[in-house]
Amino acid sequence: MNITQEKIDNLNAVVKININPEDYQPRVDKAIKDHAKKAKIPGFRPGMVPASHIKRMYGKSILVDEINNLLSDTLNKYIDDEKLEVLGQPLPKLDNEKQYNWDFADNFEFNYELGLAPDFAIDFSKDDKLTQYVIKMTNPDVSADDDVLYAELTQLSPDGSVFEDGISNTTSVRLEHVKDEAIKASLIGLKKDDEVTLDLQRAYDNDAAKIAGLLKIDEETAADLKSNFRLTVKNVNRLEEGDLNQEFFDKLFGEGKVTDEEGFKARITEELEGMMAQDAERKLQDEIYKFVLSKANFELPDEFLKRWLKATNEKLSAEELAGGYNDFAQNLKWTLIGNKIVKDNDIQIQYEDVFETAKFRLDQQFRMYAPQPLSDEQLSQYTVQYLQNKENANKIFEEVKSLAVFNYIKGVITLEPQEILYTDFQAL
Repeated sequence: MNITQEKIDNLNAVVKININPEDYQPRVDKAIKDHAKKAKIPGFRPGMVPASHIKRMYGKSILVDEINNLLSDTLNKYIDDEKLEVLGQPLPKLDNEKQYNWDFADNFEFNYELGLAPDFAIDFSKDDKLTQYVIKMTNPDVSADDDVLYAELTQLSPDGSVFEDGISNTTSVRLEHVKDEAIKASLIGLKKDDEVTLDLQRAYDNDAAKIAGLLKIDEETAADLKSNFRLTVKNVNRLEEGDLNQEFFDKLFGEGKVTDEEGFKARITEELEGMMAQDAERKLQDEIYKFVLSKANFELPDEFLKRWLKATNEKLSAEELAGGYNDFAQNLKWTLIGNKIVKDNDIQIQYEDVFETAKFRLDQQFRMYAPQPLSDEQLSQYTVQYLQNKENANKIFEEVKSLAVFNYIKGVITLEPQEILYTDFQAL
């Protein structure tokens, strides 16, 4: 067997594998004998089918399978031995000029295209500066998720001015009915007299009946409505789910965790501040992601990767590939950068961190549906079961690794704290 590599450029290579009968014949002979022992063929006792009979009936298909297995083993070993960092998977290079008899005497030649990971350097320092937002608590009379905004809706012209003699109505806007998450987010944190521009069709997923009810117009008119509307907050209404008593506190936080209104307000404030801190952290991570990619001055084997994506996703259309490739390439660059940071700085991903992250994610999910939080013992049992699934374990591992990369970068660059009101942060 002979394996050679032709370097096309720094990002692309072709590996050529030549296989002779002496390379594959022992594997084929063994496979035929194994098949003969298991075959159930009329006229022969089980396990007594002659190998020659199996070879005559199934020889070519067995030969093809064993050649494929030999190729896979050989190529993977070559990549490991040569320490090649490949992107995607090797793609077989078709050669219509080569024809084989598959008669157990052929000399085979197979070519594989490889997309190679780029060689790049990472250069971060304290001279690199990013804003780290610190969100301040605003007036308590601001809208939150599931509130009801008592607001005036005013039709706007395409230029953003008020549409003369247009539709106008003062109505209640229930945030829980808003379907578009981005628009819903823009309606959280509002207070009396605040104004936002609203695309009603997008907000309510083109629900003509819902829009007609808000504006007090007929459904046919609502269905054809293209204008944006200005929403002016008149009041923020919040539905009370129960009296502030011990039964209510226990349902929310667990028995005896909160015992009075002061403790209730403190707990709610703590949770809101925690949510805001998470929002600020997500914003910082997004800024770090963009900043790192802006400094990542290296190319990818784009044409190879596009062929690989198409080869591994047969239903992927050319339009979908063209529209989604840039995001795929950016995420791949981020992965390569993260892997390099982890390797160069010997960052260890501990199982305890993976376990605790999975446990936290499960706790969040259970709290959405269960009135009482699970005990730590129950949550730990669910976490063990969850991580036994390889896909789940890989997902959490990548999350922990990504967080480790973010924390490393945060420790190298300069973060400049900046206080900001929640409503102003939402506008970002």
